[in-house]
Amino acid sequence: MFRFLVILFSVGISCSALSAQLIETIAKIKPSVVGIGVYTPTGKPRNKLQGSGFVVGNGQYVVTNHHVVPEVLDDNLLQSVVVFVGSGDHASVRKATLLDSSKRYDLAILKIEGKPLPAMQLASESLVPEGSYVAFTGFPIGAVLGLYPVTHRGIIASVSPTITPVDNAGNINIAMLKRLRDPYLVYQLDATAYPGNSGSALYEIETGKVIGVINKVFVQQSKEGVISNPSGITYAIPVNHVIELLEKNNINYE
Repeated sequence: MFRFLVILFSVGISCSALSAQLIETIAKIKPSVVGIGVYTPTGKPRNKLQGSGFVVGNGQYVVTNHHVVPEVLDDNLLQSVVVFVGSGDHASVRKATLLDSSKRYDLAILKIEGKPLPAMQLASESLVPEGSYVAFTGFPIGAVLGLYPVTHRGIIASVSPTITPVDNAGNINIAMLKRLRDPYLVYQLDATAYPGNSGSALYEIETGKVIGVINKVFVQQSKEGVISNPSGITYAIPVNHVIELLEKNNINYE
């Protein structure tokens, strides 16, 4: 009985220390967390949040998902890609340009206008072991909750090949078959992300260093249904693919 109580006490201390570390880390990384969207001068609303991202390098580059950045803009409406900086009433909008992207790894790099922002540090290219505690911060379900960064935490549940499950063979397409021939490893998390979390940085709780990018959520229902009944599996692209894209564009990330 005494041994059991000692174990519980030790676990309590560990959880408390982890929580304290996360509080410090969130405060440190939040200024680097941004929203990605489209600005339409004549639109209602003028600003539309598409997903999340995070600042890297010299403070003028943002990493997000390839699918978050709109492929087509309406020139007649003077639409432009923008990055939302800050939170709440202090949020501001920065124009951005797509510097490069990778459809295979669902990653994109944007260059933003204006003063440099605080940048997040990237971890090494080595894969993080399963069972490691991690967190991600972004804007779940777009702007429904307003421009307030939200943090989720969990563990690396698995490191597995990127293969999209389907209900039946009729849903298999050519792109899926190509991925089956040449899959790459991704992190599977036990924490539930929402559609607006796409592009969020996945980071170490202790250091705040980025180990991956939230990539996709498999949901059994519609986007609207996932708000009230989340039932998805969250995946993240390891940071080595981010580093590869940054190096390709001669961006210093250290």
